Amino acid sequence: MNTNSTLVLDFEKNIVEIEAKIEGLKLLAKDEDVDIAQEVNRLQQKLEKQVRQSYANLTPWQKSQVARHPDRPHCLDYVHALIEDFTPLCGDRLFADDEAMVGGIGRFKNISVVVLGQEKGHDLETRMKHNFGMAKPEGYRKAQRLMDLADKFNMPVLAFVDTAGAYPGVEAEARGQAEAIASSIQKCLRIRVPLISIVIGEGGSGGAIAIATANRVLMLENSIYSVISPEGCASILWRSADKVKEATEALHLTAQDLKHFGVIDEIVKEPVGGAHRDPQTTINRVGEALLRNLKELLPLSGEELKKQRTEKFLAMGRNLPE
Repeated sequence: MNTNSTLVLDFEKNIVEIEAKIEGLKLLAKDEDVDIAQEVNRLQQKLEKQVRQSYANLTPWQKSQVARHPDRPHCLDYVHALIEDFTPLCGDRLFADDEAMVGGIGRFKNISVVVLGQEKGHDLETRMKHNFGMAKPEGYRKAQRLMDLADKFNMPVLAFVDTAGAYPGVEAEARGQAEAIASSIQKCLRIRVPLISIVIGEGGSGGAIAIATANRVLMLENSIYSVISPEGCASILWRSADKVKEATEALHLTAQDLKHFGVIDEIVKEPVGGAHRDPQTTINRVGEALLRNLKELLPLSGEELKKQRTEKFLAMGRNLPE
């Protein structure tokens, strides 16, 4: 269990207190000749129990906090761990390269694939470099270019979704943000190769669906996927940031709700305590889920894949459960 988190969530305070006691005992043992094995073992068992209890019944707002945790594995973590011989490809061939949207070609379990995804960054330098995962029009046009490449060379597309939304700045709107997102959705529907998307953190608005209009849409257990952020919803409906928890409940943005509504196809279970506590296990589970779904889609023809994708999204509004 990874206990080196840089952010303490409000419902994790008891967990952090136990972790601090364990670290304190280990430091004491270094300074003095003290046998702490029995006490550390007791505290470790107490820690594991507390983590299970804390994460057993998270509210939608708490899940939103976990989904945004900075220590969760991000797009490039998955790429570096799962994709062999990854070669990044840059630029939209029209304006510029957008480092919020990363992509390239590589091999996933000996299958040649095209990879797309929003990268948030892990520290201030990389977050600034990747614009906190909020892509501009050139990012979505780069995604379209790479999907065309995948279609031309018959390579499946794997998309890692993790964004609060498309970049809302004036320059992005001036360069055609809405058109770029709409065209990216259209491109998702038109390609004749398997397209699998997985929400690994935040799936925010059109910025997410631009690369998530897929044959299979997966979500990590504690990720969120919504038309608007809880904060944005609260400010519009209640005109108050104090109503963010009510907004989160109303949006039904958790993986469990969206699986119930048929918006996503599969929930990938996270380690106890969330992906930020055990990134490697999370990455392994995502890899297994992607491979399983990819093997199911590879035998289908291009026309079958297009038809399945189109019918999947047309049916969403018709078949919502009560």
